[in-house]
Amino acid sequence: MTEPDREKMRKPNMREAILAAAEELFSTNGFNAVSVRDIAQAAGANPGSVTYHFKTKDGLLLEIYQRHCLPMNHRRSELLEAAKRVRDLHDRLEAIVRAYVLPAFSSSSDLAGGGVRFTRLRAIMSAEGNEVARRIIAQTFDDTSHAFIDAIHESLPHIPRTEIVWRSHFLLGALYYTLVTPERVSRLSRGDADGGDPGEAIEQLVKSTVASLQAPALDRPAAARKRTNSPNKSPDGVAAS
Repeated sequence: MTEPDREKMRKPNMREAILAAAEELFSTNGFNAVSVRDIAQAAGANPGSVTYHFKTKDGLLLEIYQRHCLPMNHRRSELLEAAKRVRDLHDRLEAIVRAYVLPAFSSSSDLAGGGVRFTRLRAIMSAEGNEVARRIIAQTFDDTSHAFIDAIHESLPHIPRTEIVWRSHFLLGALYYTLVTPERVSRLSRGDADGGDPGEAIEQLVKSTVASLQAPALDRPAAARKRTNSPNKSPDGVAAS
């Protein structure tokens, strides 16, 4: 019997302990700075147990994403299908945005969605620029994200899809920040608002995102002219002295 096998018999929850330790370390220090040995030490395990259960550190990160995000994506897809049946375009758009936002909050106390720690991990992984993390994020979220973007575009056919992508990108940033730092809302409102109130946070995110999505499309020719004829540029785009 190998050492990992003996360890598994001694600690039947070792796999969960390793996952929890890795998630905490990744959400605090990022992926690149954490070693398999660090994870094993935090979990009270032998390093061989990490490779026994997950093969590689990449496989461990993938498992963390899947166990949190597959249930959340499933719930989002269910709510999206219901939202797409709403007849009024404005109400449909609001229902679509709510279908995206709601599972991130309603799942905050269980595995699906993962709450603050996993949201913090997602934000760090996105910012870190690690190729492994980028591949896992794309594998986990791109299909669901495309479905939401397409549904929004069907509700706002006059807005170019590329602009909807930008505005959906901003929603994701707002969602990260709202989940990770709710105390900032309480502080800046001088206590008049409770940043930790999930119901209020959902409504504020939905209303502001719907307003953002409905904003007029960017006037690209005018924007280009403005950049070309800025005070520090000559008409041909060369910097003026």
